[in-house]
Amino acid sequence: MKSTIVLLAWFGLALSTSLAAGALEVEHYSSAPDMELPFSEAVRVGDMLYLSGKIGNIPGTSQLAEGGISGETRQAMENIKAALEKYGSSLDEVVKCTVFLADIAEWAAMNEVYKTYFPVNPPARSALGSSGLALGARVEIECLAAMR
Repeated sequence: MKSTIVLLAWFGLALSTSLAAGALEVEHYSSAPDMELPFSEAVRVGDMLYLSGKIGNIPGTSQLAEGGISGETRQAMENIKAALEKYGSSLDEVVKCTVFLADIAEWAAMNEVYKTYFPVNPPARSALGSSGLALGARVEIECLAAMR
């Protein structure tokens, strides 16, 4: 409990220091600018990178990867990996992920693919079921990563 309070206090101090120093850098969605989506692909605050959720679509299209939950999870993770590298981070720097599933019954199948991307020291993670995801996707994953 004490370490949680210290961590939260540190995060609040780091965030307020970063914002006060004018360090808020917003990277706008650029994969498909013609779609005019109302969110940024990533936001960097200090040494943290917040990625918007990624689904298992083929880059530059709205077509979902084949192979059901396994294929979509693999593609979502590849999309995350590419975005992290684009903004100067990597899967090794991911500290937290949130996984949204269209059907929570597919958790085990998603997890089989997901864990191959974090074979050592996996990030903290939450997973939950939803009533639907963008483009009819089976999975959406968002991540927070440290910056080097």
